[in-house]
Amino acid sequence: MTTAQHKIGSGFDATSTTDDVLRGIDLSGKLSIVTGGYSGIGLETTRALTRAGARVVVPARRPADARGALTGVSGVEVGELDLADLESVRGFAERFLASGRTIDFVIDSAGIMACPETRVGPGWEAQFAVNHLGHFALVNRLWPVLEPGGARVVSVSSGGHHMSGIRWDDIQWQQGYDKWQAYGQAKTANVLFAVHLDRLAKDSGVRAFALHPGVIITPLLRHVPDEEKVEFGWFDEDGELRNPELFKTPQQGAATQVWAATSPQLADLGGLYLEDCDVAEPAPADGEMRGVKDWATDPEQAARLWELSAKLTGVNAFAV
Repeated sequence: MTTAQHKIGSGFDATSTTDDVLRGIDLSGKLSIVTGGYSGIGLETTRALTRAGARVVVPARRPADARGALTGVSGVEVGELDLADLESVRGFAERFLASGRTIDFVIDSAGIMACPETRVGPGWEAQFAVNHLGHFALVNRLWPVLEPGGARVVSVSSGGHHMSGIRWDDIQWQQGYDKWQAYGQAKTANVLFAVHLDRLAKDSGVRAFALHPGVIITPLLRHVPDEEKVEFGWFDEDGELRNPELFKTPQQGAATQVWAATSPQLADLGGLYLEDCDVAEPAPADGEMRGVKDWATDPEQAARLWELSAKLTGVNAFAV
């Protein structure tokens, strides 16, 4: 099977920063929504976009915390949004639609990783619900203000998608919970979402991408115990990084999603998975966690997940 998942020679790499990918790009007059835009690589994304002239709306479950983290960053506004609560998603979207503005970029950067088994809404597994379903509902509700400007939608996935495809027989982990495989499934869902959204939206000028930002030390690791960080080889027993070269800085980690949202190099592309500020290659057969797995770009699985997500959330901007 042929695939468009091949590097395009962007000129950037794993060491590129947000400043590198935005050099020469003027975002004055552009509007972006960045979920999670007040923490980790989301915060660096917000800073980078505003430095380039964009206005950024940061939805936040804890607006006061977001405003504190964004102190000194100009061109930002904060709105209340809890991705685990579909009524909160609806409220945020309705308030934004009422503002009469259109959106140029949506960067779905918020997420949780490897949390203890947690149920939200009608008993949904939290990682699938927050990382995928909340963003699915948000983008679909914002569709009326994405289409006019030919927006880009950026779904922040992870190399963690290698850990699990979609568990069609037990998506909500009712039959035993594995926090890392649940994370992997949610990250696969992020890629499949971009694949099918791009298929549905490209004729309207809206394109979608998914990506792996790299491995970065951020608050996303809050649920990972110290002993696991040692076991994975990230830290030694004294809490020091074992292999610093394996980790990106937050500015490097945010670069791929900023590139995905703004780069003219991607103007005629969409539905692709990116890493290190370029299009990713298919995952190698040796099991190394790089590139993109077939299960995350399969158009049939993407369509199936879209229909399921629409049924679960009750939202589908493309329903006939």
